[in-house]
Amino acid sequence: MLAKLRAQLATADARIRPAGYPVASALAELLPDHGLHPGAAYSLGSAGALLLALLAEPSAEGHWCGVVGMPEFGTEAAQLAGVNLDRLVLVPEPSDQWLGVVAALSEVLPVLAVRPPGRVREADAARLASRLRDRGSVLLVHGDWPRAEARLELADPHWAGLGAGFGHLGAREVLVRGFSRRLAGERVARLLLPDGAGRLAVARPVVEEPIGLEAVG
Repeated sequence: MLAKLRAQLATADARIRPAGYPVASALAELLPDHGLHPGAAYSLGSAGALLLALLAEPSAEGHWCGVVGMPEFGTEAAQLAGVNLDRLVLVPEPSDQWLGVVAALSEVLPVLAVRPPGRVREADAARLASRLRDRGSVLLVHGDWPRAEARLELADPHWAGLGAGFGHLGAREVLVRGFSRRLAGERVARLLLPDGAGRLAVARPVVEEPIGLEAVG
């Protein structure tokens, strides 16, 4: 009887557990599964807008998200980026118990973001990875993480909106680089992160105007 009950629970869990968590299409091209794979950890070269962009799509689909060890995390910016604050759990200061906090939250929250206070041991990462796989949760790590599924980094930032002593910051164009153990080389996308509305958008390529004959001479 007990074995039958366990089998029924396992079947029910498989039905409600998603095959993967979505990300914006512009970021999907940089990841090996075109989304966040349940049970995997992802390393981020920076938090901020990149983290918010990764949290936005799962949150919009109704998945609970958690942020651990980031006291500067801005809820207003998160909401602008599309994160559902009603399904967001914040643990700003887990102190030296951060690993236990993350392990406990992974039991109930599908998507977790964390900034470790220091170097993470392989053994600790392996134990947490086992729990992530068991529950189908995803870990987004600000910094290095042993055996991360992929790493995303920002480069070449350019802000728009400021003039010579006037205006305000309107959007930031960046190069996002994706590296994965399962994909050869790197994948690159040029994005607005954030755009003027605080969201992620694809940066428009610069089109050079052809030089007409009337301009020559």
